[in-house]
Amino acid sequence: MKRLAVAIIVAALAAAVTAASGVAATSGKGGVGVSAALSAQAKLPPLPSYVKERQHWVIGVKCDFPPFGYIDVQGRNQGYDVSVARRFATLAFGRPNRIRLICVTTPSRIPTLQSGRVDVIISTLTWTSARAQVIDYSNPYYSATGRLLVPNNSSINSVRDIHGKNIVTTRGALYATWIRNCFKDTNLLEVDGTAAAVLAVKEGRADSFMFDDAFVLGVATQDPSLKLTNDRFLNVPWGIGIRKGDTAMNRWVNAAIKYMQKRDEFAKILRNNAPKRYWASFLPNVPRPGSHFSYPVGKDPTADCSGT
Repeated sequence: MKRLAVAIIVAALAAAVTAASGVAATSGKGGVGVSAALSAQAKLPPLPSYVKERQHWVIGVKCDFPPFGYIDVQGRNQGYDVSVARRFATLAFGRPNRIRLICVTTPSRIPTLQSGRVDVIISTLTWTSARAQVIDYSNPYYSATGRLLVPNNSSINSVRDIHGKNIVTTRGALYATWIRNCFKDTNLLEVDGTAAAVLAVKEGRADSFMFDDAFVLGVATQDPSLKLTNDRFLNVPWGIGIRKGDTAMNRWVNAAIKYMQKRDEFAKILRNNAPKRYWASFLPNVPRPGSHFSYPVGKDPTADCSGT
């Protein structure tokens, strides 16, 4: 995890450089035969014609969001989402480097997909009903949850312990709405960014930072004075973003996810990208044989106060 520690320092600069140029794919001869053999072995549908003809993927990923998508000190894309993207390259073309990775941000990722600059986006894309109106979502490949980031000496062990406490989150986050709905005796502090929220906990102005597990995992990995509690809440899965109506892509991506789940590959990817001390609490977030994740269609997770 040392490379991840240094990577956070340089991620923003590296992401800016990489966003402009992307990470070039390595191509080679003989890919069509290897691709057909692998697809047959994995029983995957045909690739979309534009991907097959190009002989490599073009995929949008985060480049400043460790440990899910970031640039390491050697200038190489790393992370859970990146590993899924490279697995797609291997399944399709027999080699993990048959891919070009394009850096995207939260605001830019859907426009980048819609413009055709990338084939799909694997970029911490939480399902929302509004997004589902403009793009297609694959089956879930990660079930994101809320988590509590607390000091090591905190008495908070679960959300049941935050009543009467000072809890910080970012302005406009779904967690702020959930706290107002379900923890009316809790003092809510809303700030304009994640860095300010972490600082509020470290300075003692807040007892805990409530936010996405994908983000606070990276913070807890880097800061030895902070830890995560083990409970999870507000489960809303991530999906791979696909252009609206791209039937061939939907079929291939969903079949690949099903194949990887059956072989428990997402658990291996998580172990390769998260600190060992968090494996047990994060493994339930990934699709595994026998598990089932679904999007909260027609539901409002922030109105569910059960278990609080």
